[in-house]
Amino acid sequence: MKRTALGIAIIMMFLFSACKAKDGGKITEKKGNSDSISTPFTADTAISDVINYPSFGDWGRLIFPVDTGYYSGDTLGNLRLTWYSNIDPQKTVEIANYMREHADNGDVIFYDIYTDEEKAADPDKADTGLFFFKGEPNAKFAVCNAGGGFAYVGAMHDSFPHALELSKMGYNAFALIYRPGWDTACEDLARAISFIFSNADELEVDTRDYSLWGGSAGGRMAAYLGTYGTVYFGGDELPKPAACIIQYTGHSEYSEDDPPTYSCVGTSDGIANWRTMQSRLDAMSAFGIPTEFHAYEGLSHGFGLGTGTVAEGWINDAVDFWEEQTG
Repeated sequence: MKRTALGIAIIMMFLFSACKAKDGGKITEKKGNSDSISTPFTADTAISDVINYPSFGDWGRLIFPVDTGYYSGDTLGNLRLTWYSNIDPQKTVEIANYMREHADNGDVIFYDIYTDEEKAADPDKADTGLFFFKGEPNAKFAVCNAGGGFAYVGAMHDSFPHALELSKMGYNAFALIYRPGWDTACEDLARAISFIFSNADELEVDTRDYSLWGGSAGGRMAAYLGTYGTVYFGGDELPKPAACIIQYTGHSEYSEDDPPTYSCVGTSDGIANWRTMQSRLDAMSAFGIPTEFHAYEGLSHGFGLGTGTVAEGWINDAVDFWEEQTG
């Protein structure tokens, strides 16, 4: 009787879990845990409590760098990331609460880009995925890529805030968690773009005139995909982005077929020299490629949204540039 009761319980659990499985590039829909609805996170909330929040499931560990050696601080309010400046604790808390609220409500905000079989064959692929900040149904999409020196992914400061703000403007925005290493990172970005195109109807996104965003190492990823395309890095054969939005990276490679590019950097950036970035865009402009460049006086590396700095509001300029390139 005990075994029969257990079997009935398992069947009932599956009937009421409202879950769909993904395999081979199909969407996985994971409903939240309504029992875990609680008071909002605050600046004093422990980072470990966010990672282990019940509604987040296994992907909670990907919100912060998987390699814990690249961040410090025990709470959302004192989070620090290697190579980054101007981290805004209020934005960190807002992002964590955005994820909490949507996960508790059963909204899908994280998608695997690799199948279980692919992750079993290459365990590093288990540390990848797309966080979805949903905008208006069937609006254009953007993929935001954080930096981290190709050693880790600084998403909480360098892609989650961008994606959240873009979603507030109505765009569908994704933030990619990728494998370290420039080549594997670009492979993951090509796979992510392919995943979005393949599942556009379910995701309710318009695949026309999409954009790629990135800061530091993430900016190099966007630039590489803009130059070489998705097929080069193992993805499907897809259109290039309508625009690349690139922050603080010394990437100098380009081609006459590169997408329109917007770039910004601080003049006191000791990692990405502003003159290198300007020279790249000047050369692209000579090919007739639309470009826009901004160097912000006194800013150091990794200023993110630039809240409270001379760069504040740059994201609005970047969106205007993107819109100017759309048909």
